[in-house]
Amino acid sequence: MEPNIIDHYRQTSTLAQQEADKYKKLANNYGLYRLAAFGAFILSVCLAIAVDEISIIAFAAAVLIICFSWLIKKQNQFETLRNYHQDIKKVNENEIVSIKSRGNMYDNGAMFSSELHYYTSDLDIFGSNSLFQLINRAATFPGMVKLAKWLSAPAAKEVILQRQQAIEEIAGKNEWKQDIQAHLLFSLKQQREQIKNLLEYLKIPVELEDEKWLNLYSKIATYLMLVAIIAAIFYAPARYFLPALMLFNNRLVSSRKEAVEKTDLIAGRIGKTLAHFVLAFKSIEGENWSSAYLQQQSAKIETGEGQHVSDRIQQLSRHINKLNYRLNLVIQFVLNIFYLWDIRQVIAIENWKKNNHQSFETAFDVVAEFEAIISLASLRVNYPDWCMPQIADGEGYTITAKHLAHPLINGDKRIDNDFELKDTFKIDIITGSNMAGKSTFLRTIGINTVLALCGAPVCADEMMVSVITIITYMRIKDSLNESTSTFKAELDRLQMLLKAVESDQKVFFLIDEMLRGTNSVDKYRGSKAVIEQLIKKKGVGMVATHDLQIAELEAAHPDYVRNFYFDIKVKDGEMLFDYKLKHGECKTFNASLLLKQIGIEVE
Repeated sequence: MEPNIIDHYRQTSTLAQQEADKYKKLANNYGLYRLAAFGAFILSVCLAIAVDEISIIAFAAAVLIICFSWLIKKQNQFETLRNYHQDIKKVNENEIVSIKSRGNMYDNGAMFSSELHYYTSDLDIFGSNSLFQLINRAATFPGMVKLAKWLSAPAAKEVILQRQQAIEEIAGKNEWKQDIQAHLLFSLKQQREQIKNLLEYLKIPVELEDEKWLNLYSKIATYLMLVAIIAAIFYAPARYFLPALMLFNNRLVSSRKEAVEKTDLIAGRIGKTLAHFVLAFKSIEGENWSSAYLQQQSAKIETGEGQHVSDRIQQLSRHINKLNYRLNLVIQFVLNIFYLWDIRQVIAIENWKKNNHQSFETAFDVVAEFEAIISLASLRVNYPDWCMPQIADGEGYTITAKHLAHPLINGDKRIDNDFELKDTFKIDIITGSNMAGKSTFLRTIGINTVLALCGAPVCADEMMVSVITIITYMRIKDSLNESTSTFKAELDRLQMLLKAVESDQKVFFLIDEMLRGTNSVDKYRGSKAVIEQLIKKKGVGMVATHDLQIAELEAAHPDYVRNFYFDIKVKDGEMLFDYKLKHGECKTFNASLLLKQIGIEVE
């Protein structure tokens, strides 16, 4: 199935590039038209000076404003469409890279990694070559935080089932999924706190001295200018009043320069950011959702009275973009003498903030929710052969799977296994040779369970799992900074595990080679004691070990302990691995063969 989806991504990428080239050409043409319009204005000024007719300048300036505004609008539209199709291309190319090599232009979530977490470090949930790197499609920081929380703790069964429905729906709307990804892709280059800063900006007022008077005068200034121009045409002495009025208007705006620049400093940088979010909100608002989860989320951005969040934010975006016209000094001068432009936009922005003081935090949280769901849906789209797991009920523990494999291993290399633990309480001892697959199998169980319990598809043909809390004991490290030895670090982890089994609900542990930081005698005795204590506490999980004596616990606790193993076959001195889980104890070990390969003979 993967080649088919890759071909689809390639075709979409090619079409997007063609569209981007088309709109780039149109944007460049309108840039030339703007230059021509400005050149025509300069010629009008020269003509006015030559014939000593200042009214020509006023008339040309009025025409220039109208023409220039229209040309800017059209050019911005074409540039927006060009950027959009370029981002669509990036989104599709990223999916190809993700399927082929597990690469991703989105963040790998290393910032969320913690050695103290129950399982994220041992199961490669965050960081380079991690599960987060495979699935993350969240460009905004809140979206990444949301996804990281989902992967860091199991959800309730009702939430899992709702997310599964939402994932299925979005996976069936891949074009919509790519559309909103393209709208939000700009956030990859933004500061992590961009949304937080935006929400704080909405609460910061900018005071204008004599605002009421300025608001009134700004509304009549344009009419005064038109009267002055008409009077100058038909009544010669009035020609001296026109430049005086121009200078007065310009001086009036200049006197409020501090307030204008303060608004520009804060708001000027977020105009384009708002425009992108407007498009993202419109994508959500404009879609008909059938799953309950997505209906609930989209309803949160309805403001009542038939108005959407996107409409309100678009109003602010327009005001800020209009304020940005001042970046062209000539246009700024013309707009200010005719409209008191800078003052009008500052007043409009402040009025918007006063009339829209309601919190937008919920609206942006909806975007984060959609980014997290989109991330999980990317697995459904890219790997349609993966299954949606069933969530089991019952007092006991359930993890059953057919053809379960590790999602971070490429399809042509990974080996799948079946496993069954159905509504019961068991501890499974897994023995085997070095490199036979014990650790990988434990991580396979763990990482697929994490996926299942956040609502995502899993790398299996079938899977059923209880809502459980995973705790791992695998990559135990010493710490020079904390003066902690490996053995002390192991004891701390064991203490955390035993405490969790007593206090947390349905803890499922994955232990890989317990107490390796001490001598072999204490290692066996300590491991045996820990497992027996876990049995008394009705703990459930898996223990991988090289110590065959641990496997003897099955005889002592036949109703609670099960033995499984991974073995090897040696043919003509060569080790052959099948990485298949089998019932029973391992009888073949390979340490001496591995040592012999590096020149060390073992008697």
